[in-house]
Amino acid sequence: MTYERLRDAYPAVTELAHRDPFQLLIATILSAQTTDRAVNLVTPELFTRYPTAVDLAGADPAVVEELIKPTGFFRAKTRSIIAASRKLAELFGGEVPSNIDDLVKLPGIGRKTANVILGVGFEVPGFAVDTHVKRLTNRLKITSSKDPVKIERQVCSIVPKEEWTGLSLRLILHGRRICVARRPRCEECILNDFCPSSRTRPKGSKTF
Repeated sequence: MTYERLRDAYPAVTELAHRDPFQLLIATILSAQTTDRAVNLVTPELFTRYPTAVDLAGADPAVVEELIKPTGFFRAKTRSIIAASRKLAELFGGEVPSNIDDLVKLPGIGRKTANVILGVGFEVPGFAVDTHVKRLTNRLKITSSKDPVKIERQVCSIVPKEEWTGLSLRLILHGRRICVARRPRCEECILNDFCPSSRTRPKGSKTF
């Protein structure tokens, strides 16, 4: 029920503009602590100047910082995307690997980001867990764990494999727009009739 409603509400699993796994990888790193819209405003020029991992690996950090400045934390992000590009060039011939063990070897790529890249870039099912997913899965009582790996395993055990990627990314979108941390907008939530944490849930209604 949860993944079906979220699928209807958010047809696109990601709003990050990209043409290939490399662009997705860089855009995902840039999306930390900012909006997808902010990332989409800077990546066209970034990828025009540096279309491949090899190009970005040799970029002048000062130029990259200026290009991505609107995304925030631009110095740290510049270091991450250049370092990741260098590793891609050194270890994988500039190509983004399609397995999680290799992806997490790249600077700036943890398990969450790797699952996004696998699911969206390669259509390999994976469940990405960030702060939004952690909060929503706990509020929905799908899990009571705070550990990302345990949450990933628990959700994947009860959700069809083909829904893993879509569900995790739609939970992130829902967490940004509706089920926000401090003041969740339960009255606008499409899950409020069965969410155990909803302030508008009718008494006696069934949970997830």
